[in-house]
Amino acid sequence: MFVGFFPHVGAVLQTIPKPVLGGATLVMFAMVAVGGLKLLTSYALDRRSSLLTACSLGMCIGVMMVPDALSQLPTWLKNILSSPVTSAGLTAIFLDLTLPGRSLESKRTKPEHCTNKEH
Repeated sequence: MFVGFFPHVGAVLQTIPKPVLGGATLVMFAMVAVGGLKLLTSYALDRRSSLLTACSLGMCIGVMMVPDALSQLPTWLKNILSSPVTSAGLTAIFLDLTLPGRSLESKRTKPEHCTNKEH
């Protein structure tokens, strides 16, 4: 925002060719995707996490490839879900809140190597 107050900086940025900006944008988004994949591979994915990830990615690709699938929705909902990233994110949040996870009892069980009653 600070740089926006200097018109000379804007003039210099306008001289950058569009293919160069497109290439830089492509590399930037590819790095974000690689970071996301790295994050996914750093955690052990169980069945629930795999299902959640697959459904979110499927929703993202589906909205991107077949945008007419949303044509019967109300306008306000169509505007929200028309972005593939938004639809994938909302799908992930919804499934994370609704899919059953591990029960509290299985989280509270003590490790097998502990014999102390305090655990």
